[in-house]
Amino acid sequence: MFPLGLLKQFSRFSIGSIINTQVNTKNINTFAALQFKITDQLWAEPLKKKKKMDPAILKAREERRRKKLEKQIRRLEKNARQLKPIAELEPPLHLLDEKGRRKRAVVVLSAEEIEARALLNKDWCRYKRQEYMNNIAQIDRIMAAQKRALEKLYEESEDLYYEAIMPDLALIPYSIDGTYETPPINNYDSPDGEYIDVSKKWGN
Repeated sequence: MFPLGLLKQFSRFSIGSIINTQVNTKNINTFAALQFKITDQLWAEPLKKKKKMDPAILKAREERRRKKLEKQIRRLEKNARQLKPIAELEPPLHLLDEKGRRKRAVVVLSAEEIEARALLNKDWCRYKRQEYMNNIAQIDRIMAAQKRALEKLYEESEDLYYEAIMPDLALIPYSIDGTYETPPINNYDSPDGEYIDVSKKWGN
């Protein structure tokens, strides 16, 4: 059996050989086996020594990074205000060429003309309101006359009253009998499902 102080001085490989030897000779006890400890294998390299850099270089690097970010922000803000053009909404070129001839001069209205137009607008609003009220009054008169007629009919005969308020489904006969299949079109070139995508691609 080896002393504890001597066992601590051995390496892992020598300890392993001692354990094998002692186990074979059966001269090692349990207490001595508990004292063997092997260092974990970390497989790490030493930390690299930080290089001291010139503060001017660091400041210039930060300045370049800041300018780059500011440039990107300005580009995004500029593109945010621009709308993507739509080809279908662009006017024809011949209309753009005739823009000068088609443009009308702004008409400056006099105070009398502005006042006359305002009065005409008010007269039109009053006329449309009166027309609406007349229609409502006519509908009310018709409904009141119908109600009085039904009341008189009820006094005469209840059977006739209930028959009168029953909906007449045959009053307005309405039926639809349309074509179920359309006739074929002569010389019709049926598409095969393929198409060419001509839509424009726009970057972000």
